[in-house]
Amino acid sequence: MADRPDIRAAYRHCRRRAAAHYENFPVASWLLPARLRGPVAAVYCFARDADDLADEDQRTIDERRADLIAMQERVQILEDPAAESEPEWIALADARQRFSLPAAPFVDLVDAFIQDLEQTRYATFGEVMEYCRRSANPVGRLMLYLDGNPTEEMIGYSDAVCSALQLINFYQDLHQDITENNRIYLPQDEMAQYGVSEEMIAAGQTTFALRNLMQFQYARADRLLRAGAPLGGMLRGRMGLEIRAIINGGARVLWRLRQQDDVFARPRLRARDAWIILAHSLRPRRRKR
Repeated sequence: MADRPDIRAAYRHCRRRAAAHYENFPVASWLLPARLRGPVAAVYCFARDADDLADEDQRTIDERRADLIAMQERVQILEDPAAESEPEWIALADARQRFSLPAAPFVDLVDAFIQDLEQTRYATFGEVMEYCRRSANPVGRLMLYLDGNPTEEMIGYSDAVCSALQLINFYQDLHQDITENNRIYLPQDEMAQYGVSEEMIAAGQTTFALRNLMQFQYARADRLLRAGAPLGGMLRGRMGLEIRAIINGGARVLWRLRQQDDVFARPRLRARDAWIILAHSLRPRRRKR
């Protein structure tokens, strides 16, 4: 099926989109097996389009919600690339068909973006993790399905990794989230415990109380990332290498966050970081518990 010229062109389009958008974590990178780069990029484009509807679209919330619901309905019946016209949907239809990708992770992803339209505060860490279950974990599960038939153990590890990476992204975007979208993903009960107000975050100034709160958040995300790290040793070949690179990339970003004085500064990984990530990813290593 992927030998059809229109499908090959659709995958090329998705790979270009994925490569053009800066990410601290690898997306459809050269570390992946070549046969999976296009399908992973197609999944990425689906998530990116839903994210843009929630965050970048200037229409009313009702209009954006309607379009997100339409995406959910469309992806559930998606099965024939020949019935699609947009390259993102042609590629995704082919990927769903060839790899028997379940619809549930796509539906969960869109649910999270719909939630972003309606919920801007989270009372507890449990609420934050419930959001991560739908906003991040589906991507990891789809990666596993692209690689084969994952076990429940693999899915559990993947969920831990993806939730940790989502938390790390929240921590990188504290000021941007509140100023651009009026969202705070830090648990409100923990903010109160550390004496941190919304005004402190909106002001974009690092205070002693805010730094203490964030060091607590970083440490918990680190434990969660380490809890899922065995996944990198369970997957073989280049998929295992890609997953280890994603995990080590997240750990590197988290390390930079913990080292810097300004909690609002967004760390960007440089060439030296990339070499360190690759060196740590070339072979699985046992992690101490």
